[in-house]
Amino acid sequence: MTQPKVSVVVVSRDRPDALTWCLTGLSQLQYTAFEIVVVADPPGYEAVQAGPFADQVKLVPFDRPNISEARNLGISHAAGDIVAFIDDDAVPEPSWLHQLIAPVSRPDVAAMGGFVRGRNGISWQWQARTVDETGATEALEVSPHRATVLTPKGARAIKTEGTNMAVRRDVLVALEGFDPGFAFYLDETDLNLRLKRAGYATALVPGAEVHHGFAASPRRRKDRVPRDLFDIGSSWAVFQRKYLQEAQRRDHWRHLREHERRRVLEHMVSGRLLPRDVRYLMARLDQGYSQGLMRQRGGAQISNSPVSAFKPFPASQRASIVLAGRSWQRKKLRAEAAERAQSGDIVTLFLFSPTALYHTVRFDPAGFWEQRGGVFGRSVREAPLFRMFTFSERVAAETRRIGKQRLIF
Repeated sequence: MTQPKVSVVVVSRDRPDALTWCLTGLSQLQYTAFEIVVVADPPGYEAVQAGPFADQVKLVPFDRPNISEARNLGISHAAGDIVAFIDDDAVPEPSWLHQLIAPVSRPDVAAMGGFVRGRNGISWQWQARTVDETGATEALEVSPHRATVLTPKGARAIKTEGTNMAVRRDVLVALEGFDPGFAFYLDETDLNLRLKRAGYATALVPGAEVHHGFAASPRRRKDRVPRDLFDIGSSWAVFQRKYLQEAQRRDHWRHLREHERRRVLEHMVSGRLLPRDVRYLMARLDQGYSQGLMRQRGGAQISNSPVSAFKPFPASQRASIVLAGRSWQRKKLRAEAAERAQSGDIVTLFLFSPTALYHTVRFDPAGFWEQRGGVFGRSVREAPLFRMFTFSERVAAETRRIGKQRLIF
């Protein structure tokens, strides 16, 4: 069966280096027909124009700090049947699109969401969740081995993450895309709730994995310490106006504000913020909330016909190979991994030491996957603290663990 055409939309602001890293990962996707639509500010636009993907993507300039507007612009240029979204500080596994899009063969499925790994490349940042009209999320048990299709009933919607989700383009048009009232934060939550209200089913696909790096931005530092809470405050005000009765809003905001206050105080106690930083951040949160009470909200008019024709990304079928060695061989092995990636392979490099160190995974900007840790140490964080392996046994075990995502057969 012919795979549906997919448009991958990447919105980028203030992070040109991260954007290049993301595009390098997207270039290794093993999917028959996809295009990449990059909606970028001037630094990101220039980085793409100067890089290897300039002629291979749809590049759309946009210089306002509003992720919902940027995504809607990306949807207007998207010519695929499905529109997938990933952040500029994230990179997908090579099998991402193949697994994420598979459930759309069912006519009742309108949206799909995958799982997201955090900065260490092992721990889960987000898995399956639901969300209600107060914005509260709850963990959801689904099969870890197959997609689960869910049609929301009652008060809770199926939560998808903006850095790893896909929606039928015709559904996005019918729902008027993302609400520009959410300049940042709660934008996909609002879409999830509108999908629920319209009666659409969502598929959660554990095998569709994205690694999310949490790159620095004007809103947060690289260590996730907040720099500004204005947009969080304004988005909550817009959210309340859409989903809560006026009588509920005061107590709801008091609870949310206390949560943010505890969060920044924890950073202060840990030495990552000063008392004056806490005062500034809470003042910005309140300013944002006040502004959000007056902010215009509502959808966007997106044409049924895309701005431009489908532009297939020139992806090729790649061999997936494994390189492995001791940590002290890293210089030689990294050079070999970069060379093999440049020649068109999907490369996984294992660098193991004779220790019980925890494992980490990263996608190197040179285009290869690197996993480091001890031969006897944990990769999956629920595993025993120490396990006896030979070097070759550990390489085989980790190859099996990531084989489906990395397409190692």
